[in-house]
Amino acid sequence: MKSAAEISHHTNAPAHVHEFASPTVRSADPLQVTSPFELHRGDAVDWLRTLPTQSANLVITDPPYESLEKHRAIGTTTRLKRSKASSNDWFAIFPNDRFESLFAEIWRILKRDAHFYLFCDAETMFAAKPIAENAGFKFWKPIVWDKKKIGMGYHYRSRYEFILFFEKGKRKLANLGVPDILEVPRIVNGYPTEKPVELSRVLIEQSTAIGERVVDPFMGTASVGTAAIALGRTFWGNDVSEKSLTLAQERLTSVPTPQPIAGKHARARPKTAKTNAAKQPRKRPR
Repeated sequence: MKSAAEISHHTNAPAHVHEFASPTVRSADPLQVTSPFELHRGDAVDWLRTLPTQSANLVITDPPYESLEKHRAIGTTTRLKRSKASSNDWFAIFPNDRFESLFAEIWRILKRDAHFYLFCDAETMFAAKPIAENAGFKFWKPIVWDKKKIGMGYHYRSRYEFILFFEKGKRKLANLGVPDILEVPRIVNGYPTEKPVELSRVLIEQSTAIGERVVDPFMGTASVGTAAIALGRTFWGNDVSEKSLTLAQERLTSVPTPQPIAGKHARARPKTAKTNAAKQPRKRPR
């Protein structure tokens, strides 16, 4: 397998892969962006520290939280280890005592009036919420991801996961009619804890506009990045796993980027004869 630094660029969607290298700051103008994504390999907090202040419009991420170690120890999931049901090696957890530094860096890189979504379980929610609030975030509510199928466990087997919804400043959601329970089927036989692209699409559409930048410091195989690029946003992603970086690079280069169709980049439609005729005053019948 090639190292992260050796991954070649693809001509249809060039991107950069670094190890602890600060990405080139690109314009948020979708007409000027030359690369829709940049990937990095390394520790999440260390990587975030290399990013410019107020360089992101949205952060969506899913750390390998500490409570997962408990599930692995008692065998209530096979996705956290190598087994007959999973051919993937599990990765090191991100301990709760590092949330303070993680949230401080996420706050720093987010622009004013931006959102932050954190995937977690019920146990981690109680630890993460007050730490994020101390970092400056306003906590709105937990969004429930209904995975549509029951998971493993002993006591009321799991079918959902929380997405904690935080805000820096004040930003209105794009659609106030979206419910706080998102029903999207879980990924089967995918990368460990992989999230559906459809789920990320909802969050990105709610909290960003075309051309804005989405960041994920625990990107896995970049399901967040896949949704971001497909929606005309740009993406910066990081993961400690070399395999993750390779799979993410392959996945993102195959995502078609849409043409800008809204806002100041939309071309004005030429007036047609029919349009002009419609504006002419009607003659009163004699």
